[in-house]
Amino acid sequence: MATQLLFYNEVAPITAERHSNWHAREVKDFSFAKKTNSVPLMAAEFLSALSDYPIVFAGDEESVLPVLLLGMRNSENVFIGSEGDWKGRYIPAFVRRYPFVLALSDEGDKYYLCIDESFSGFNQSEEGPALITDEGSPTEYTEGVLQFLSQYQAEYERTQAICKKLKELNLLEAKQVQATSSNGESMTVDGFYAVEPSRLATLSSEAIVDLVRSGIYELICFHLASLRNFDLLRDRSFEVEPGTVE
Repeated sequence: MATQLLFYNEVAPITAERHSNWHAREVKDFSFAKKTNSVPLMAAEFLSALSDYPIVFAGDEESVLPVLLLGMRNSENVFIGSEGDWKGRYIPAFVRRYPFVLALSDEGDKYYLCIDESFSGFNQSEEGPALITDEGSPTEYTEGVLQFLSQYQAEYERTQAICKKLKELNLLEAKQVQATSSNGESMTVDGFYAVEPSRLATLSSEAIVDLVRSGIYELICFHLASLRNFDLLRDRSFEVEPGTVE
């Protein structure tokens, strides 16, 4: 759950006993993500995300997962405005699900709907939809959240299978990107993987057809097209003075 809880602080399962009079205001301030320079991205989000962000793969030799790069410096998200507003045209689902998250039980056989109790939007003054009904059951709002998170989990598993296929075909290669500002400041982003086109070109016709039919080839094209956004990320990063993101 470490990666899944990048910006969660006080995670607890929703219960009727503890949260019967809790309400949730809409998330408008994304400052909770201002120190996060990358977040996981699901396959279904590639098309929506490729206009703003570089989509790369992070992990190790055993497994990888797609991520959106949000900054070139560690602990810096250049898509968070001074008022906590999100500057990108698309907000990734990993961010939009906050302050809710699914947590796997210790036995590994079920998921629990949890919240970050430190989220400032939770209140007991009836601002926003309630989490629990007077009868002690989840409200329609909470049921909607659970449905969204269940869909996210299913897409996570699908994305894992796609990444496994990319690994099996040996299409991923370790990469790094370097950038230098007009005043001489340099930055390097490394530790990520990208599909190497030359490896793609060596695949058999059967393997290519399989990628096309499964929809993976289209995702590869979205991924490769998104790498042009390193220029945008570089420009945004150099506009932010080092150390200004607390």
